Amino acid sequence: MVPPTTNPKVSWPAAVAPNMPDYGKERAGFRWADARSALEGLPDGRGLNIAHEAVDRHASGQARSRVALSCIDRRGAHRTLTYGDLADESSRFANVLAQLGVAAGERIFVLMPRTAELYAGVLGALKHRCVVAPLFPVFGPEPVRQRLVLGGGTVLLTTATLFRHKVAPVRDRLPALRHVLLADVAHPDEAPDGALALPPLLAAAASQYVIPRTSPDDMALLHFTSGTTGPPKGAVHVHDAVVVHEATGRLVLDLHPDDVYWCTADPGWVTGSSYGIVAPLVAGVTSVVDEGDFDAERWYEVLESQRVTVWYTSPTALRMLRRAGPELARGRDLRRLRFVASVGEPLNPELVTWGQEVLGVPVHDNWWQTETGGIMIANYAAMDIRPGSMGRPVPGIEATVLSRDPQGSVRVGPDGAPLEAGQGEVGELALHAPWPSMFRGYLGDEERYRAAFLGGWYLSGDLVRRDDDGYFWFVGRADDVIKSAGHLIGPFEVESALLEHPAVAEAGVVGLPDPIVGDVVHAYVALRPGVAPSDELRLELLGHARRRLGAAVAPREIEFDQDLPHTRSGKVLRRVLRDRALQGWGAATSDREGAS
Repeated sequence: MVPPTTNPKVSWPAAVAPNMPDYGKERAGFRWADARSALEGLPDGRGLNIAHEAVDRHASGQARSRVALSCIDRRGAHRTLTYGDLADESSRFANVLAQLGVAAGERIFVLMPRTAELYAGVLGALKHRCVVAPLFPVFGPEPVRQRLVLGGGTVLLTTATLFRHKVAPVRDRLPALRHVLLADVAHPDEAPDGALALPPLLAAAASQYVIPRTSPDDMALLHFTSGTTGPPKGAVHVHDAVVVHEATGRLVLDLHPDDVYWCTADPGWVTGSSYGIVAPLVAGVTSVVDEGDFDAERWYEVLESQRVTVWYTSPTALRMLRRAGPELARGRDLRRLRFVASVGEPLNPELVTWGQEVLGVPVHDNWWQTETGGIMIANYAAMDIRPGSMGRPVPGIEATVLSRDPQGSVRVGPDGAPLEAGQGEVGELALHAPWPSMFRGYLGDEERYRAAFLGGWYLSGDLVRRDDDGYFWFVGRADDVIKSAGHLIGPFEVESALLEHPAVAEAGVVGLPDPIVGDVVHAYVALRPGVAPSDELRLELLGHARRRLGAAVAPREIEFDQDLPHTRSGKVLRRVLRDRALQGWGAATSDREGAS
């Protein structure tokens, strides 16, 4: 296996001077108190409120006429809102909440497509000091109901279609839900029973709203993470998180006020909220908001027509663009695009160089979780990229690798303090607490929250290694890692090696039980258009993987599958693949035993 520190570096001439030209200097002098003082705060010392930092402070100055949102609907129609418009619309929404008797601290759930009304609703709820809980519109009725119940939702902002399909079937099982506001119903008599037409209420509301005193520690956001072994977990975040959103928008995404920024993540997920709504607005940039679903040709059209300069997307989306072929990008004027970043899952190394070849700039990976509230580790504009690396910690964040015993528990010393792994060894990624955007609890589950920390460190559950230069390298989730003949094998590194082959569009890797070595590596591969599966190609891929990774790490078996299972956010579902593989593996084992 090629050690990760030998991966090639990628660099390019910067189009503009980066906000952080010297990582070491910035890190040495960084203080969260200084970052907090860079924000304006509410007038008259009334505290800190995310919505004020995102819109009102811009709208009260020279940036009032700057475009905040450049919105594209599903049909391609275009609409813009300035910072002044967004401040007015969000204030109207806050006044509607007040008129309905909604109190500070109540949970406002948002089940909306990517439209301007979503932004105004989120920011208006934050102005009114309510807690915003985003929902992914693709969820079915039961996941929506479950989250509303767990979160104690009293108000829901949605559309008529989503209400009909996602909420009405479970409405009688949501006794705490007092108000359903339909953003696209123009007349009160057109709203279905149990719902209100929002536009008439907004039209009658004042466009001015004075944000009450808001403590930085007041609850602001409630993000649900999928529960793999139980119900979803509600991660609690506070208004002070905006400090990290501002700092990482500036230092990691390198946002400048004249940028046109596009975050493709749905606001129903934490990335789409933190870096689709808050961070770009705090930075004062123009955000592209595209209501349409993924379509390779449409996305290239958006990048070109909107003159996007900074793009934040996911490895899944980039793999889909790569799979569509470079022809769609040819002839497109993407010269304004100067910075591309990716998050949501590890970025395969070949996508870094694909970005350089097709988009004209490489792709920068970064790492964070719902619980961290903001980007924690990243590749930066002024630093060389090491393809496959997560990057280095954000200034103000102390990260380390903790040693784990064979049972998967973090080792502790005689004093009870966790022990660090040796240089280059695989261990659990941990972050020293606290930092402003760190989650403040799992709603209603204090025991689970306490279990996420050990000796002052937040335990991420991700296995990584750190090289001599301080770059972190993702190995896998602790429950995904394959243990084979004493080796810890991360599915990501095997998938990345397979993706380097020009025939491979996508790969999923799992471990299957073996009586000799514990687990063996089993790979599923989706081929690029025009490539046919064959035994010869399977042998070629096996040989390629062994040359790249070594026989101990490379897959023993490769299956072709053009329909790999995915999560709603586009990640390959290794759990489903493993279950599928185990069924076939068990049958094959029985056949072998019967023939012996």
